[in-house]
Amino acid sequence: MQMRALPIENATFPVICAPLVARTRASLVEETLAVSAKKPGLLEWRVDFFDGIANSADVIETLAAIRDSAKGIPILFTRRSSSEGGERIALDEPQVIAMYRAVCESKLAAMVDYEMSNAPAHVAQVREMSAACGVKLVLSFHDFDKTPDAQFLASRFALAQQLGADVAKIAVMPGDMIDVLALLAATLEANQSLEIPVVSMVMGSLGAVTRLCGWTFGSAMTFAVGQSSSAPGQMPIEEIAAGIAMLKRAR
Repeated sequence: MQMRALPIENATFPVICAPLVARTRASLVEETLAVSAKKPGLLEWRVDFFDGIANSADVIETLAAIRDSAKGIPILFTRRSSSEGGERIALDEPQVIAMYRAVCESKLAAMVDYEMSNAPAHVAQVREMSAACGVKLVLSFHDFDKTPDAQFLASRFALAQQLGADVAKIAVMPGDMIDVLALLAATLEANQSLEIPVVSMVMGSLGAVTRLCGWTFGSAMTFAVGQSSSAPGQMPIEEIAAGIAMLKRAR
């Protein structure tokens, strides 16, 4: 199996990523300090939870405060759209693009995440601005209702690479354990066929196993709770780290 780590400095395989979901700058700094002490490999700021999201200057100043509190841990900047499980925000997509531009130009985040289901022109804009600023791009797809069939999953992974992603990410909701197997199989296939790292997870209680062993199928990152979760099925950093270490010893 090809073990493609995330394209960030000193990335392990897999990287444990912890979300930051507090709503104010002060509480985000407190959350960052608490979560960073648990030593994840990456912090994801879910800006769609942030009360000040409508003000780009406030977003950049808060991102700077997060980075100053992160103890050198790189940051993944994410606005998760409401259509793919995120919070509803008072911004239209051109305003979101402008926010991403400001984030990329600030170079405070190592990576940004943007959904590949957005308008092709918007995806191209985010790809262009992130590449120009040396910020890595995760193109993602999330389905909080179901697990699409194998052909669709393969097409989403492939589309991310076609659109110029540095990392392809898919997260789905299972109806049964067959869906869990389908996502793991699609991950393994994409890891073997694509030239970029892939990230995948099955959400909810049925998918918890993918957060522990997804890396054995090629997933370069798993999400774990530092203080608060951002999706169903996430487990504490300590438990994820211990599980991964146990599997690595066994292998």
